[in-house]
Amino acid sequence: MRSKVIKILFKKELLDVIRDRKAMLMLILVPLLIYPLIFFGSFAMMSMIQSGMEQREYRVVADVDDNGEFALALNEHNAKNIEKASSTDASSNKSVDRLRIVELEDSDKSDEAINKALQEERIDVYITSERSSDGRIRYKTRFVSSITNSNYAENLVKSVLDSLSQKQMEKSIEEAGLDVESVIHPFSLERKDIATKEQSAGSLLGTILPFMLVISLLMGTMYPAIDTTAGEKERGTLETLLTLPVRNRDIIIAKFLTVALVGIISALLNILSMGIMIFYMVKLISSSSMVGVGLDMSDFHIGSFILPMIVTILAVFAFSLFISAVTMCITALAKSYKEANNYITPLTLVVMLTGYIGFIPNIELTEKVALIPVANICLLIKNLLLFKAEMSTIAIVLISNVIYANLAILLLGKIYDSENILFDDGKGNIQIFQKRKNMKKGGTPTTGDTWFILCFTFILYLYIGSIIQMKYRIGGIFGSQILIVAIPIQYAIYTRKNLRKTFSLKLCRVSKLAFSFVFFIGVFLMENTVSTVLYYFFPQEFDSTSSGLESVLLGGGKLVTYLVVAFTPAICEEFLFRGFVFSGFKSRYKAWTAIILSAVMFGAYHTSVIRFLPTTILGISFAFMLYYSGSIIPSMICHCFNNALYVFEMYHPGALEKNLSFLFSTDQSPVRMVIIFVIGLMLAVIGGRFLSNGQNKKD
Repeated sequence: MRSKVIKILFKKELLDVIRDRKAMLMLILVPLLIYPLIFFGSFAMMSMIQSGMEQREYRVVADVDDNGEFALALNEHNAKNIEKASSTDASSNKSVDRLRIVELEDSDKSDEAINKALQEERIDVYITSERSSDGRIRYKTRFVSSITNSNYAENLVKSVLDSLSQKQMEKSIEEAGLDVESVIHPFSLERKDIATKEQSAGSLLGTILPFMLVISLLMGTMYPAIDTTAGEKERGTLETLLTLPVRNRDIIIAKFLTVALVGIISALLNILSMGIMIFYMVKLISSSSMVGVGLDMSDFHIGSFILPMIVTILAVFAFSLFISAVTMCITALAKSYKEANNYITPLTLVVMLTGYIGFIPNIELTEKVALIPVANICLLIKNLLLFKAEMSTIAIVLISNVIYANLAILLLGKIYDSENILFDDGKGNIQIFQKRKNMKKGGTPTTGDTWFILCFTFILYLYIGSIIQMKYRIGGIFGSQILIVAIPIQYAIYTRKNLRKTFSLKLCRVSKLAFSFVFFIGVFLMENTVSTVLYYFFPQEFDSTSSGLESVLLGGGKLVTYLVVAFTPAICEEFLFRGFVFSGFKSRYKAWTAIILSAVMFGAYHTSVIRFLPTTILGISFAFMLYYSGSIIPSMICHCFNNALYVFEMYHPGALEKNLSFLFSTDQSPVRMVIIFVIGLMLAVIGGRFLSNGQNKKD
């Protein structure tokens, strides 16, 4: 019964997408036309530019005193080019580049007059000469590199001078009674490239194809994702759909299958179009006219790419599931087409920047890298085309993309279960853009305010904070902390928020504080276990991150370091993340959604991939304490305690590991880590249980 409902909904969603004929024509025709147009257009443009440059006669002013040697070499250069062009293609009337020596009047030979003539393109290159004390001639060229003809002509002049230098060198060797060949070439070099033609082609395709596929998949899923989410809101049909006797999960699955199917079709059309162009290029390169320039592809076996292309198609399917789900999660937050397009822009930039990893040499697809979205697909396709992909990494890439897609679908389900998100209730507006007299006094920030402050603060911290940290070191770290607390406080004051509610500024009962600390100790043990496991897999990353920070902090006194690293962040970061950010998320989302979301932002703020998970776990514990205690004080105290341990270890290296080795040793046995994790879990459950008893969740 459920599969029948999903099938009906799927047909409905698919019909809604394909009903827009113009959009479908663009979806189908663009992949089939864009690559031929790019190829032929680029080829025609390059040919036209090259032909135009070669058919010009470049004017050279030769103010040299070398007994006519340069002029003779120039004439020989022109003659050789004409002979070469006629021998390459006797039936062609194609012109070749020519250099012509022109004269300037004596009145036009001042520096100012010569520069003006070059800028106005009346001449292309000006060459002079002077003799040194040993009788050697030094040639000097003057040109304008920003002018194409002048820059090209100067390269031609340089080749003429190189030929002249070679000729004079050979003459000097002969006059000395030596063998020219043995002097100039004392040894010979024979290079043998054992790469097959298929590997050479795969190397070229592996650089370009993954990026093009990833972008085409994103473009292919954008339209149906926007249409099935924001478009349905704008048309007013979402309310009707939600009133049907079907579950939200069935609606989500139907929409997801529609977007993924359209994305896969778009990707397959892109593969087909690119495959045709690749086949055409191989045939073109294999032609007799290209063999003469060392591009013989006559023995190229395109069948070698059948297996890599099959696995590539599987990778495309897996990535389509992932990118479709992510795109839908983003567009589901929008209320209109225009807003959805604005929301999707950051995702496009992230995918494009990550997709560039295929262009970077020496980036290997390790088991760790295989877990990074987008990058894993690009590197997998690149390795497949180079015939060096391993089954283990292929499996990790495919399975991880499917898992990420399922997680995104779960998030999408949460979005569709929330009427506050699906239907705007005014809690997502950015209030700073309103007139202050129209702002309602009291309350807490909206989610729009929260996202705005997060982005604005992060940008300022990234640019201004990094600059002052590099210049003032530990003082700059303190200034950065002041920056991130001043922005949300000023914003809350300007938008007339209730500061007490926004930042949870109230005293906490002693019992709540005690249970909060018990809960934190439990979470700390679990987080420390996670960090130990991560250290086992990524020791260099952990050490490099710690050493970089320690080199900055050890420059100040011990008391100053405790103040900057332990006390100041415990106030400033808590005001931002557990105060402004958490209260803003809580105004619209469920409690646990707000807790996890604020913790993820807290982990991302620390800009360390390797420490993201441990920091996020701590962020969850801090937000949990605030929510159930009703006060920001417990999270501040525990935050300060956590950072103080880091400072203590920095000034007393090995002290914690020596005295509390069962907790802080980096060489823990698996059994001991499990025991510590279980103890931490028990303490967290006990502390959390007592902490949450009697809590008014609407507080």
